[in-house]
Amino acid sequence: MTGDLHPFFDRHTHGFVRLATATPKVRTADVAYNAQGIVEQAKKADELHVDLLLYPELCLSSYAIDDLHLQTALLESVELHLTQIRDASRDLSPVLVIGAPLRHKGRIYNCAIVIARGKVLGVVPKSYLPNYREFYEKRWFAHGRNIQGLEIRLGDKLVPFGTDVLFSAENLEGFVFGIEICEDFWAPQPPGVLAALAGATMVLNLSASNITIGKSDERHLLSRASSSRCVCAYAYSASGHGESTTDLAWDGQGMIYELGDLLAESVRFDLEPELCVADIDTGRILNDRMRMQTFNDAAEAAGRPEDFYRTVLFTHQHDPDGADLIRPIRRFPFVPNRAHKLDEDCYEAFNIQVDALMRRIQATGAKSLVIGISGGLDSTHALLVAAKAMDRLGRPRSDILGYTMPGFATSDDTKSNAWKLMEAFEITAEEIDIKPTARQMLEDIGHPFADGEPHYDVTFENVQAGLRTDYLFRLAGHHSGFVIGTGDLSELALGWCTYGVGDQMSHYAVNAGVPKTLIQYLIRWTTTTSQFDKQCDEVLLAILETEISPELVPAGEDGAIQSTQSIIGPYELNDFFLHHIVRWGQSPSHVAFLAWHAWKDAKEGLWPIDFPEDRKNEYDLATIAKWLENFVKRFFEFSQFKRSALPNGPKVSAGGALSPRGDWRAPSDAVADLWLDDLKRNVPES
Repeated sequence: MTGDLHPFFDRHTHGFVRLATATPKVRTADVAYNAQGIVEQAKKADELHVDLLLYPELCLSSYAIDDLHLQTALLESVELHLTQIRDASRDLSPVLVIGAPLRHKGRIYNCAIVIARGKVLGVVPKSYLPNYREFYEKRWFAHGRNIQGLEIRLGDKLVPFGTDVLFSAENLEGFVFGIEICEDFWAPQPPGVLAALAGATMVLNLSASNITIGKSDERHLLSRASSSRCVCAYAYSASGHGESTTDLAWDGQGMIYELGDLLAESVRFDLEPELCVADIDTGRILNDRMRMQTFNDAAEAAGRPEDFYRTVLFTHQHDPDGADLIRPIRRFPFVPNRAHKLDEDCYEAFNIQVDALMRRIQATGAKSLVIGISGGLDSTHALLVAAKAMDRLGRPRSDILGYTMPGFATSDDTKSNAWKLMEAFEITAEEIDIKPTARQMLEDIGHPFADGEPHYDVTFENVQAGLRTDYLFRLAGHHSGFVIGTGDLSELALGWCTYGVGDQMSHYAVNAGVPKTLIQYLIRWTTTTSQFDKQCDEVLLAILETEISPELVPAGEDGAIQSTQSIIGPYELNDFFLHHIVRWGQSPSHVAFLAWHAWKDAKEGLWPIDFPEDRKNEYDLATIAKWLENFVKRFFEFSQFKRSALPNGPKVSAGGALSPRGDWRAPSDAVADLWLDDLKRNVPES
């Protein structure tokens, strides 16, 4: 990389560690051949700018050699070739974690050896030795469960030896890892748990697990659970082709999880050596631990492992790396993206809202539901939820009272869609023209519009928004019902709602936990899964194609209507910012880095399943920074007072909600200066 690379573009600046699992070439009991394979993979990893490289269990000697582990010639060869691997690592960037049998005081231990830049940093022995069914490890090895505070001699050096060792890069915060070996994470109390509680953000598992039908799923289960429960990244590397197949077979499975998310997985049963690579967001891990007090409580209950674990410090020498991140980054983090679970996830999201609304209907004994229908996305989705709730309660949809209330800027298209929607869903539909009342109010307060001036300020907009809500509340009282709120999570984050007597208020805010991007996706899902009839689907698809607009300001001379996203930014970016800032507490510069990698090229990366091709957008860094600055101002400084007075509404996504009784509690009079300063200092202008 060139020396003038801006620090923003180097992933290390943002706490990313490039972690890889290796499936090297191996030949049974051929230590020299295996050492060569280890070094070859290390060199390939160096070319990929890998920071930390994990190998399989006993990869230097090979695993399935039975009593050959007790042969002095083999053990001496292991020690000799460890020295060669150490020396070969001198000019390589990755920290190597390899497996080998080592002698210590008349015992043999199944070990992980950590090597970096020509030095052996330490050795961790296996805690639990399987000795059942096809496994006989206690025949050869001593367990290392009680080895703590010791040292082991390798060549002419004494290095830390024990299960109480962490390895930490002193120049990169978050680059801290602990180790367990194969059977250790099948144990009821895996040693990796203590390592995580002691401060490891990454737990590595060197494995020689043989493959049987269904065992891959079991490894995934344990790796995912370990990364989620221990709030860490978990890497697993199993032995592959070349191990002895006298009685067993090997598939070379490698995988990397982070906080329960699968980041990368190797090709199993590959005949060639393989690297499985992913960039770990250690900042995300540390932020989540700060939020989860249970993690700290568990560390205290375990006797504060950080107090008795030894930490081996090293300086990680790496080149600034401005290459693309190697990790899946979801452009739409609130939108379901699991192909095999897509229908189930959408069903769950939709029915969280439906069930919550049903409970509120039962609790209040409401005779009707009152909802304003604009022909836009939010009111449409709220109507879908209300209709499904009534269907499931066995009540007629005519108990839903829908009102379209055209104002000064209501277009014929949205008004027509509103009527088509209400008729298709067979609810009780009415129209109230708010223009006469709005004119009267504008005249009463002395607004210039009343004198014929085209003065379209916030007051002009709020008079209309407030009147609509005022009508709905009075109608709810008149018909013994309650008002269904239509405003969504994205609007609440940005303060894009009228406070008090406006769309910020309702009797039940059924959309308050659902961001705009998810609403769009769920509406489309209802049409593809036949949640309603074909007539309903036709109207829903038409609404999905409509420009998002509050329709409070008349169209300009060129006929262009008021566009929400031209004022507050694309919702797809705002929802991305919202997820990473609220759920993970990440700094704006970190979020900008992620957003740039996610959105800079529409042809690369992950899109939601069946996402329309013509809506696949891309954004450069300047555009991302512009709208992120706008988001930060609105979210931290402008709009909290609106969220502090939210009506009830269900949380839908694990990404979070903004209720002051739930995920998000903040002062209404905070300033956004420090977030803006982070952007200014750390994000280049282009």
